[in-house]
Amino acid sequence: MTTVRLPLFPLNSVLFPGLVLPLNIFEERYRAMMRELLKTPEEEPRRFAVVAIRDGHEVAQTAQGMPDQTAVPQRGPTAGFGPDPLKAFHSVGCVADAATIRERADGTFEVLATGTTRMRLLTVDASGPFLTAELEELPEEKGDEAGALAEGVLRAFRQYQKRLAGARERSLSTGDTELPDEPAVVSYLVAAAMMLDTSTKQRLLQAPDTASRLRDELKLLRSETAIIRNLPSLPASDLTRNPTSLN
Repeated sequence: MTTVRLPLFPLNSVLFPGLVLPLNIFEERYRAMMRELLKTPEEEPRRFAVVAIRDGHEVAQTAQGMPDQTAVPQRGPTAGFGPDPLKAFHSVGCVADAATIRERADGTFEVLATGTTRMRLLTVDASGPFLTAELEELPEEKGDEAGALAEGVLRAFRQYQKRLAGARERSLSTGDTELPDEPAVVSYLVAAAMMLDTSTKQRLLQAPDTASRLRDELKLLRSETAIIRNLPSLPASDLTRNPTSLN
């Protein structure tokens, strides 16, 4: 088993391969992480791992922007994640490549990263200024009938978008050229674009292969479309107005 050690960035959301992740960095632990990543030459990937939080808080409870600024602040790399951060995170996440890291005058950062490959979290190290993790990168197996399933998911996704957007709004997809046809890419795009809770998105991320993910998505799309059909007042998501960026 080949493993790699990378900085660890926990979020209250799921990152999928191929999807763009904008970040506004203001906590010191993540600012330290960005400063470390900036030491990597621009021509090399500036990689870190993103995991969804199972139990804990993305931002420390008394960090900048939180309501109670008079409380004793939680500090350190594990703030908000309890004494054993490994238990606070889902075990499967995504490696991200920070294409852009811009430091502002106040020391905060604006970051634009892209998900690259899935990974499994093995251990978490909290001995430094930010969390690092030992990871096992997970290959994406195609599975049986992935191509046919991708076609069905795309058709169902268009119907889902039309229902979500409503009769007077332009749906996300107006033609075949706007959506990919490679099964794995389809599976990740649809998983990211659907209005699903974090646990369901996490289930899709850690599917054993592309075909399994697509089968799950087909069931979800049909179910969600039926719900929207019966609840015409359901508010539309911004995802129906702006294309999801795969970059």
